Amino acid sequence: MSEQHNLTHSLSEEELCLYRKHGYLIRESVFSVDELADLTASVERAVSLAHDQSSSGQAYHLDGKRFVDIGNMTVQFEQGDKDEIIRVIEPAHHLDAFLEMLVEDVRIVEPVKSIIGVDQVSVWTNKLNLKRAGKGSGFGWHQDSPYWVHDCDHVNLLPNVYLAFDAACAENGCLRVIDKSHLRGCLPGTSDGSQLGGFFTDPACFDESDQVAMEAPAGSLVFFDPHAIHGSEPNLSANPRRAMVLTYQPANFSMLKTGEVRNVT
Repeated sequence: MSEQHNLTHSLSEEELCLYRKHGYLIRESVFSVDELADLTASVERAVSLAHDQSSSGQAYHLDGKRFVDIGNMTVQFEQGDKDEIIRVIEPAHHLDAFLEMLVEDVRIVEPVKSIIGVDQVSVWTNKLNLKRAGKGSGFGWHQDSPYWVHDCDHVNLLPNVYLAFDAACAENGCLRVIDKSHLRGCLPGTSDGSQLGGFFTDPACFDESDQVAMEAPAGSLVFFDPHAIHGSEPNLSANPRRAMVLTYQPANFSMLKTGEVRNVT
């Protein structure tokens, strides 16, 4: 991936305007087929390692979903699955060298600097989202900001970058974003009495007809605002929909879970 470092990857003014207006931006096919082969192998190594480590972690359930904390990492499993298929790992970059390098890839970092308007950023968090073929569950409509606002005083400056390791389409449960929902800031959650309900956006606050499917080829990047309402449908297809979501912030601030500062130049 080092051959990319002599190129300019900052967002253009047109791209920035689109991002600020809609709350998201897609750059298609940023990573090559060869790079994706290395990255998907890296993802599977990371998943295997997290699965092995989960046997010694602290397990708990929220709304019937099984979570395991392993140090500063949280692993979430598919609900009710006897094979213990992993759904989400956060953070995940430390599990494999290729994921460590990915955190600093200029094709991800330079556009983020454009969005925040700074010369240097640091890592806030990252996670692997693993939608296995025919088994990956969906995610309800939510914003990221309500998860983070109690741990961060600059929640407006935490842009997300979604890297599609596999082609993302409606059939395999691609990411969906409610257009322009980021303009309303942090919205109230539901009050359905569930343990996690408060983190899902109150349906009275948005119109589902405004959703836009982030369908894109493998290797594409989707940049989206921390206030953007987003979610996804289950993966009912025969193809996986693996992705990594990397979240950044201005330099010299500590990471969400570890408390460490991971500046990226």
